[in-house]
Amino acid sequence: MKKLMNGPDTVLAESLDGFAAAHADIVTLGPGRQFVRRRETVAGKVALVSGGGSGHEPLHAGFVGYGMLDAAVPGEVFTSPTPDRIVAAAEAVETGAGCLFVVKNYEGDVMNFEMASEILGREVLTVRTDDDVAVENSTWTTGRRGVAGTLIVEKILGAAAERMAPLADLKALGDETNRRTRSMGVALTPCTVPAAGRPTFTLAEDEMEMGVGIHGEPGRRRVKLATADAIAAEMVGAVLDDLAPSPGARVILLVNGFGGTPTMELYLMANAARTVIEGRGVSVVRHLTGSFVTSLEMAGCSVTCTVLDDRLEALWDAPVRTAALRWGA
Repeated sequence: MKKLMNGPDTVLAESLDGFAAAHADIVTLGPGRQFVRRRETVAGKVALVSGGGSGHEPLHAGFVGYGMLDAAVPGEVFTSPTPDRIVAAAEAVETGAGCLFVVKNYEGDVMNFEMASEILGREVLTVRTDDDVAVENSTWTTGRRGVAGTLIVEKILGAAAERMAPLADLKALGDETNRRTRSMGVALTPCTVPAAGRPTFTLAEDEMEMGVGIHGEPGRRRVKLATADAIAAEMVGAVLDDLAPSPGARVILLVNGFGGTPTMELYLMANAARTVIEGRGVSVVRHLTGSFVTSLEMAGCSVTCTVLDDRLEALWDAPVRTAALRWGA
């Protein structure tokens, strides 16, 4: 195992210190590095809080800031944050309008955020993301996994929250955005969790895992490596078959790298995916390409589509200023 670290036990703490220093104009760390929060709170605005295991950076801390999250709670690598940390984050950023949790559909995340909600004893609602079409169930989840589509849900909710939308409306908006969003991924190599020191799974040089999860969980099947066009056709086909968009529908296309894939290859995949989508009579009106929801150094990518209407498109275009996403602000 070759990693830039001083030791497995200090990776997260030292990474958070570096992140907070690099983006001190946007974020600050909570006491004991329990969470990352916006530097300035906004009175009367619903607080958006998310989190999950580390190793998926920039998700979630990289999306804290104007137009997205108010706080992110990082757990250890691929491990859910504990309820007390979630409670501390919510209490630090909630200003009286309530709190909305955005939670990926993994059993540990769901359980710990539910416990935090019960402990808080105040107005807290939850949006659960489950955009992965690859499998209905895995050892990590009950139902579909929450993956890169979580970014799109957080961006749209963040824009609406900045416009002072009330808590119940944000909950409904988040659920609707999640229903309009589907994803599928492919892995070309595994990743190595620092504390484990060995790959999470194995792949031969001529193999890929089709439908992989963001922790390296198995997907639909293990197959021989194929061309980018063939990979895009299968992933986009699965996404669109599940979404069933109407002819002429407009979508966001997010091509997300898992951490070990060069940007050149991600744009190549974006081109291949767009060709497939438009061949199905659907228009790609917004693109986002890059490594946003990663799995440490795993090579591969995911494709996400969100079906837009005028309202969602305007919320997507609204200004955002975070460490990982910035436009219009």
